[in-house]
Amino acid sequence: MAALWTLSLLLSASLLGCLAVTSPDGSPLPHNLPPSLGTNSSDGSLSVDLPMALRVFSMDYHHVQAPFEIVLWIMLASLAKLGFHWSGRVPAVVPESCVLIMVGLLVGGVIYGVRHSAPPTLSADAFFLFLLPPIVLDAGYFLPGRLFFENLGTILWYAVLGTLWNVLGIGLSLYGVCLLAQSSLGDVSLLHCLLFGSLIAAVDPVAVLSVFQEMQVNEQLHILVFGESLLNDAVTVVLYKLFESFLRLPSVSGLDVLLGGCRVVVVGIGGLCVGLFFGLLAALTSRFTSRAQVIAPLFVFLYSYLSYLTSEMLHLSGIMAIVTCAATMKQYVEANVSERSNTSIQYFLKMWSSVSETLIFIFLGVSTIQDIHMWSWPFVCSTLLLCLIWRATGVLLLTAFVNKLRRNAVTFRDQFIIAYGGLRGAICFSLVFLIDDFPKKRLFITTTIVVILFTVFVQGMTIKPLVELLYVKRKKRALPTLSEEIHSRLIDHLVAGIEDVVGYWGQHYWKDKFEQFNKKYLRRFLIRNDRQASSSILRVYQELERREQRGVEEEAPVDPRSQGRPLLPEEMESIRRILSRNLQNFNNKQTPAYSRHTLHQDTSVDRTRKPLYRHQSLGERYSYNTITHFQVHDGGLSEPQRVRTGLSRSHTVCSISPRSTLLDSSVSAGLAQTRSTDPREDLVSPRHQETVERAARKHLSFVLENEKQQ
Repeated sequence: MAALWTLSLLLSASLLGCLAVTSPDGSPLPHNLPPSLGTNSSDGSLSVDLPMALRVFSMDYHHVQAPFEIVLWIMLASLAKLGFHWSGRVPAVVPESCVLIMVGLLVGGVIYGVRHSAPPTLSADAFFLFLLPPIVLDAGYFLPGRLFFENLGTILWYAVLGTLWNVLGIGLSLYGVCLLAQSSLGDVSLLHCLLFGSLIAAVDPVAVLSVFQEMQVNEQLHILVFGESLLNDAVTVVLYKLFESFLRLPSVSGLDVLLGGCRVVVVGIGGLCVGLFFGLLAALTSRFTSRAQVIAPLFVFLYSYLSYLTSEMLHLSGIMAIVTCAATMKQYVEANVSERSNTSIQYFLKMWSSVSETLIFIFLGVSTIQDIHMWSWPFVCSTLLLCLIWRATGVLLLTAFVNKLRRNAVTFRDQFIIAYGGLRGAICFSLVFLIDDFPKKRLFITTTIVVILFTVFVQGMTIKPLVELLYVKRKKRALPTLSEEIHSRLIDHLVAGIEDVVGYWGQHYWKDKFEQFNKKYLRRFLIRNDRQASSSILRVYQELERREQRGVEEEAPVDPRSQGRPLLPEEMESIRRILSRNLQNFNNKQTPAYSRHTLHQDTSVDRTRKPLYRHQSLGERYSYNTITHFQVHDGGLSEPQRVRTGLSRSHTVCSISPRSTLLDSSVSAGLAQTRSTDPREDLVSPRHQETVERAARKHLSFVLENEKQQ
């Protein structure tokens, strides 16, 4: 652990030395020129002198300055991340994003103290073009499709209407604060307040993912928060550009507002279409990579990044495009490429997004050390308070309406976590630097940094204790089994059929229609023939295998504090009494219980029950089935038929229910003796003879009917 932090400090010193050889404006200093260069002209201009002798060793740092410093920054961020995970109990208390920002603050402070100038900042172009796409691509490629589309209406409700609620509420409220403080904030216009409200309402998916993945909350809560933060960025960026266009107009009319609303719709749907096009193109390309599997993973990254750049070029939503592209091509690409290529794609995406996320938080801390800060207590404190109030009221009001339409209502505890988990990050930090210069731009930058630090440190560090305090439902650590997946799909088909019968076009109906279209057209066209799965169960099994491989690698360490304490003896005795009483009541019921190992009882069978009996084991059931089949030798079955009947259904078709044919101790002993001597001999007492023969005939008739169907 100490070695890691020592290595990080040495790397910081190296980075500091590299930055020291450049002037504050980025130009190289003259004294760093090679010794072979000098000033020979009369006007002092530089000219090249011929070397007097051959040099054995020389250095030209400026030739490799840019890539060398980039590698040092990435190395520093990676070592800081590695040191965080080896720092004992720190990860259980402090989120990773907080530690990375603190490292960035430390590095930025050292750079500022040595150079006496502002450290390098994270430019908006570097963030939106190079650091954000890998994170969004990773989120879209590993998007849980079933959960996302089942909650898509609620996610859009939060992301679109909730964002509009926050932007308008914060912007109008801040304008009211500016009107009250005319002396210091009188030059801030309404459009400037709305522009600032649009960027400060952006919930950062990077910060949200880094915090919520550590908490392991339940799937529904995680997908609501994650999906809302992902689509919230697309909406906020569009609104930001819309208000920025309004600021550049001489006046804003009602027609401009109407056109702005249409532009928001076009930007969102346009990004969706661009992502869908490139996703299908990537799937089609992967179909022809069987002879060059080495470059198959490359198309995943190229087409995804190309969809993002194309959308940005057309002024559409790049976030929507890359998420749609990743979610579209995933199932087809995974079916076309080999398992090794799938593993390469998964690991490279995780590595790329992790490095980008680490760099973003490091540079957030470094860029905080600036000379451009402007402070205003009314504006800063009002912004913090308004962000909390408007988000909380928006979540409560929108959830109260959407719960009337949901089968699984969003609980109040989940609503509190959704409202409290609105963390701000690099999205709003990058957008605030894009604002055109005006007198209060420095105040906007300072307020944005304060909101980011407050949400990441205060809310990010306290949300995990709040989750434990409120007993919020956690995520199941066990992956779903094949049986669970099959039963889940069976229920989907059943509900889709019910919706079709009653004429209701719900989500299961449209999902079933898409699955039919996908199986009939898309999979045949986008997946090569040798990769076509012969059974849907096989596809489910393959997907579960891949998911299990990822789950083993990404499984979070179990917190020892979450392990339950051993039960006390009096608690165990209480549990035994409760279970015995419940089983007694259950046995006294007259309704026959259903079991997949038994047939329904005949109505004429004696229903008298004893309180508790041990269930027969599989071997006992098999032996008892064999006896009952041999008892009906006079029923007209030949010897091969009796053997085949006794063996073919011993596991799938059950023997007579123990409750209906319970034998007393003498009969049980007789049966045991029969098994050891002659199984054809009938030793059952006359009292149970009729019951056994009736159940056996019913059992055999069921077997024969099934064989006739085959």
